[in-house]
Amino acid sequence: MILQNRDLSWLSFNLRVLQEAHDPSVPLFERLKYLSIFSSNLNEFFRVRYPEVMALSILNKKTKKAIENFEENIADKIQDEIRFQLNFFGEILHDEILPELKQNGIIFYYEKPIRKEHLPEIREIFLSDILSFIQPIYLDPKAEKTFIAKNNQLYFIVTLKEDSDGILHHAIVNIPSDKVKRFFTLSPIDNYQYVVFLDDIVRENLQYLFPNHETTSVYSIKINRDSELHLADDYSGNLLQRIEKQLKKRDFGTPSRFLYEDGMPRNLQMFLAAVFDITSEEIFTGGRYHNLDDLSGFPTFNKDLYYQKRKPLSSENVMNSGDIFNILLNEDILLHLPYQSYNPVLSFFNQAAVDINVTDIYITLYRVAEESHIINALISAAKNGKNVVAFIELKARFDEANNIKWSKAMKQAGIRIIYSLPRIKVHSKIALIKKKKEEQKQSFAILSTGNFNEITAQFYTDHVLMTSDSGITKELMQLFKFLELTNVIEQAKKLKFNKLLASQFNMVPVLYKLIDEEIEKAGNGQPALIRIKVNNLEEPDIISKLYDAGNAGVQVELLVRSICCIVPGIPGQSENIVVKRIVGRYLEHSRILIFGTGDNAVVVIGSADLMTRNLYHRIEVMVKTQDRKCREELISYFDIQWKADDTDFHLLSDGVTQKEKENPSADKYNPQLAIYNFLADKK
Repeated sequence: MILQNRDLSWLSFNLRVLQEAHDPSVPLFERLKYLSIFSSNLNEFFRVRYPEVMALSILNKKTKKAIENFEENIADKIQDEIRFQLNFFGEILHDEILPELKQNGIIFYYEKPIRKEHLPEIREIFLSDILSFIQPIYLDPKAEKTFIAKNNQLYFIVTLKEDSDGILHHAIVNIPSDKVKRFFTLSPIDNYQYVVFLDDIVRENLQYLFPNHETTSVYSIKINRDSELHLADDYSGNLLQRIEKQLKKRDFGTPSRFLYEDGMPRNLQMFLAAVFDITSEEIFTGGRYHNLDDLSGFPTFNKDLYYQKRKPLSSENVMNSGDIFNILLNEDILLHLPYQSYNPVLSFFNQAAVDINVTDIYITLYRVAEESHIINALISAAKNGKNVVAFIELKARFDEANNIKWSKAMKQAGIRIIYSLPRIKVHSKIALIKKKKEEQKQSFAILSTGNFNEITAQFYTDHVLMTSDSGITKELMQLFKFLELTNVIEQAKKLKFNKLLASQFNMVPVLYKLIDEEIEKAGNGQPALIRIKVNNLEEPDIISKLYDAGNAGVQVELLVRSICCIVPGIPGQSENIVVKRIVGRYLEHSRILIFGTGDNAVVVIGSADLMTRNLYHRIEVMVKTQDRKCREELISYFDIQWKADDTDFHLLSDGVTQKEKENPSADKYNPQLAIYNFLADKK
């Protein structure tokens, strides 16, 4: 079976992000944001994936042969691709973004000498706002053993000459971007606004740090470190305490990339590699400035250089009623974020917190907002005497500290907190509310493709289903009771689900069955169609089943935003499989799986991507939509995106994305705008 390498596939996605920065039809400051997203993504790649790539590359031949689908020289291919993308990044910034900024009256001091008129202003900023955060360190033999460069921290390596003896010394100077803003706006000159890096302010004022030395060279450097949490694969100990302990070590993990400014002499590179214990495979040439994900904080001058604001569509029938639970007794509510307002979700929890008839609230939390309205509603509910049970995933990567903070606040308020086990992540996005009025009991559920996070709901595309369907609510209650148990593995065998697809239980068998039903239709000469929209498609057995479906005559249409290990368009293997990738102003995050055509199509939404980790090492929940109106909306949603020929690309058999067709028209088809208009028309 042919599979695309997952890391190369992910890099092709990040290249797709970079192509948005290259697109002249995208507003200028949004193009800066895409450069920021590309840089942020690449940083995470080096913190999470690259250490594993390097670990695999040094295995002996016998071990490599034992690894299924192991690809030789993959580290070299990854390094070559990253270098190509970084060069492309530089071309976009130098040849396109900087000239356009100037055309719009903004001069960005990027690898440019500072005008003499600005030097006094820069000196004042340095002495008053920056100097107190700088701690220069001489790299003498003692310091070489004690100084450890923090993960993602910016530094200068400064070579100095002692006036008296002429001996060269090296010093490390931190660029305090973690304490001070990265960009400063300077006084305008000749109707131009000027922006300067913090880095250049420090660089221009090094004489105040080393008054008795001559500076002979200055180069910027940065180190990425392995940021994965390494937790014992057992049930012992306090997970919260162990994660807190690991978080303190994250900034000082094993180095995974040493990035240095181009032009640094080879002998200085080798000296620093020895100081920081870096191997040659982890050394990468960079530009003068690192951490360009900070471009997202570039000063704002002209709002016309951003996307025009698009107000989320309101759900007037829901919000005007003032009683969301009464509506749910009669119909399901399906929200499409961020096109529609997130307010009904907030209303769901806020009303539950004060409703005297609500007795219980259950919820899983993976990534929440730093100032979460939902968690504040849960705290209010607990203080109002309701039984609130929150399953919080402490291992949500890079959100661990925020989740720990909220778990402590909730526990203090009387909420029962359940933490995940070390080897299982709970990634499902589900909530259940139970009401009791007189002798009548009612239950209401939320099942979402995205997190309970009102901030990401503004720019992640997701779907939220609210329902009082008794079959769904009963099965969710089973699942929550399961999550409260200690002996998870044994109890997992006892639970049965029909309307829910839950990983660890029935998700994979149900998906296989749905694929097989389409294969059978194709064999009988009936229309057979599989449509899937996910973030990532990597699990080998699912891919094998999709290959089988395509070869049996099933038309397979895949919208995969990021990692896609299936290879489309191979004669005799995947001719009936087409893959598209959509990247636009919103992050495509929803998961929709549609099997079949017409009124009999089975439509599934939920939290799971089609990856090994999601299907076998997490608790994920998906649901078969029961309401006909909801099913039709989701099918239309997919179809609208599938028609895209502007912001989407076809994924080719070599793993590269290529534009489906060029359209010289100014009114190009935009699938995200088309979704917004579709929902506005239905309002």
